[in-house]
Amino acid sequence: MEYIITVKDLVEVYADGTKAVDKISFNVKEGEFFGFLGPNGAGKSTTIKVLTTLLRKTSGHAQVAGYDLDKSPKEIRKAIGVLSQETSLDVDLTGRENLRLQGRLQQLHDPVLTDRVDELLKLVQLEDVAKKPAGRYSGGMRKRLDLASALIHKPKLLFLDEPTTGLDAQSRAAIWDYLEELNKKEGITIFLTTQYLEEADRLCRELSIIDHGKLIAARARDVGRRYDNADAERRDGRCFEIKNKGDSQNDSRSY
Repeated sequence: MEYIITVKDLVEVYADGTKAVDKISFNVKEGEFFGFLGPNGAGKSTTIKVLTTLLRKTSGHAQVAGYDLDKSPKEIRKAIGVLSQETSLDVDLTGRENLRLQGRLQQLHDPVLTDRVDELLKLVQLEDVAKKPAGRYSGGMRKRLDLASALIHKPKLLFLDEPTTGLDAQSRAAIWDYLEELNKKEGITIFLTTQYLEEADRLCRELSIIDHGKLIAARARDVGRRYDNADAERRDGRCFEIKNKGDSQNDSRSY
């Protein structure tokens, strides 16, 4: 399979008339680390919700992991892992118990489940605290456990919705290391939404930029040309501003 995600003219309009996603099209190659960059409210999370079957699209066409979004949502959910902005852990359960619960939900059983839990605890370096309640974990530790939960069933495609927002620099760097290892060593395709240019630069080989529901730069090979026609300014090492040259309104966007 050349493309693991294919999106054509995707539109999402909310009940109040807001067009959150405005006829976007893009492809993601299997094994790719793909970045979806944009500011808050750009349409990143809405796009992920549609592609992960959490939100029904208004119009357009999409295939995910070889399955049609409209015809085979159950098959798509089996093939993907999802890490949302907010952690979805049970704070009363231990780290190990959280992973076992997710494994059961994915129809995994012992001894396969126990082996997979041990493998993931080692990957995210939570072996020493596996018996502690997740409610006693730091924010970075919870995010790492949440990542492990999304990987419990060995998905071929992993969706990450701003996974490092709110984390300190050390925790963010640790998450980056885990993601790079997953992509390079295990060949998992990763679809990452982020508002951090530094994060996209570090992780993503292919990149699309979205703003106001529209793609303003599609695929990495186009980004350079986009910058050639815009004034791009890095700020604080993690964001940038694009000011369109020749725009009468001097429109600018911060990322």
